[in-house]
Amino acid sequence: MIEVPVFDQNGQKVQSLQVDEAKLGGQVRKELLKQAIVAYHANQRQGTVRTLARGEVAGSTRKVFRQKGTGNARTGGIRNPIKKGGGHAKQKRPKDWRQALPKKARRLARNSAILMKLQSNDIRVLDELKLPEAKTKHMARIYKALGIDRSCLLAIDGRDESVERSARNLDRTVLTTVAQLNAWDILRNRTLLLTKAGLEKILA
Repeated sequence: MIEVPVFDQNGQKVQSLQVDEAKLGGQVRKELLKQAIVAYHANQRQGTVRTLARGEVAGSTRKVFRQKGTGNARTGGIRNPIKKGGGHAKQKRPKDWRQALPKKARRLARNSAILMKLQSNDIRVLDELKLPEAKTKHMARIYKALGIDRSCLLAIDGRDESVERSARNLDRTVLTTVAQLNAWDILRNRTLLLTKAGLEKILA
């Protein structure tokens, strides 16, 4: 069991949660994390590049001048790869780089990333996140009270316009929801900031 402190918005500890590692997979699966991160990056690639082959560019197929007797280097048509505006010798075609990862594997990779944050004490849990108005200073004050001074992934339980507008201008802050959490976003940011309800939803 891992004891996770729960703070209020003033940085005061109000209670503790007992988190069973078994609900997060029991151990950090580094091989699965690597696979999930590689798949995430591969799925970001568009693969929409396309160039024309020599048979696809506009131009005549006529030989520019005869092979011998001109003193020039021998040459073919104007569409060959060494000519300006000619086709590519090794043309590129659209390619799908996507890697499929089963839903259970993605979820287990996310849980392994959360477990790693718990073990390294890089997770902050709030009892609730309510702001009086959409002002960046309110969110910055919470960060300071919780000791967050580096990159932070803020995962809220659901859509909250006040929180979203207050956090989007903070430096090195990534905003997401608990339902959209993935291993890459968790690992690329130093601190994971959750609400108690959000953590309970993950452990359910």
